[in-house]
Amino acid sequence: MNPGTSIEALIKAEAQRLGFDACGFAAAEPVDDDAVQRYSEWIARGEHSCMAWAERHDDIRRDPHLLLPGAKSVICLAMNYYPSRCRPADAPQFAYYAYGRDYHEVLRKRAQELTHFIQEKTGCASRVCVDSAPMRERYWAQKSGIGFVGLNNMIILPGKGSFYVLCEVITELELTPDAPCTQTCGECHACERHCPGQALHGGMVDTRKCLSCQTIENRDERLPEWIEQRIGNHVYGCDECQLCCPHNRHATPTSIPEFQPTDEFLNLDAQAILDMTQEQFSRLFSHSAVKRVKLAGLQRNMRTILNMK
Repeated sequence: MNPGTSIEALIKAEAQRLGFDACGFAAAEPVDDDAVQRYSEWIARGEHSCMAWAERHDDIRRDPHLLLPGAKSVICLAMNYYPSRCRPADAPQFAYYAYGRDYHEVLRKRAQELTHFIQEKTGCASRVCVDSAPMRERYWAQKSGIGFVGLNNMIILPGKGSFYVLCEVITELELTPDAPCTQTCGECHACERHCPGQALHGGMVDTRKCLSCQTIENRDERLPEWIEQRIGNHVYGCDECQLCCPHNRHATPTSIPEFQPTDEFLNLDAQAILDMTQEQFSRLFSHSAVKRVKLAGLQRNMRTILNMK
């Protein structure tokens, strides 16, 4: 590489080599007051529902320095997970992000390689945050310029769409910030119209009405009654607000090997889910995001789809 190449360019080139489709930089500063208020109002309205974890660590969500003292910059990364092969349309549907290996594992491993690169080049310490850390991911993604928060509450990468998972690297290294992304959805409200539970409003999501949240995060033995009429064939998560989004019309399949689905997963049918043992579930989903719902939750969802009491 050219000796005169900036550290920003070197980091972005390394991120691309590691399989990330977007990389942007933001100054590590406290979260804007309006974003803090918007989040607090969402919690106050109870729209986080069964996601009790959203109430915790509010102070850390507001300030990245509480995750890494001495932080100077936040590096935001995005990786495509759009599948090259899909389950049959009449089969029980899983959200696309769950088709392959758990994205937490995939992103963390590759982002940690980026921190080693930064350490070797600059001597600066860094910390990786996937969405299990109390980090305002979409806020920082927009702040770093890689995308904007759509009306479907997803980060949309201009020209690429929303089938991307995010992670961040908080670092002691001071990097020149990228310009924030100022694009919006404009007057398009396709996601709001297509949401099965009508959970979307103004870029926020009421998880009490969201099939994705209810089929994954809800730990009750029975799902709310309204879901029986609206669950369709969504056995794990829901992609309806993304599938109807104009920004995803030209979505391209991921090149990440770990995100490729197995034939066994693609051929999994309703009866196989209902008959599945814990041993079979663990073998198939131990390194999948599906493990979060547990076998009991997956079978509960399947019975709801089939309207089995």
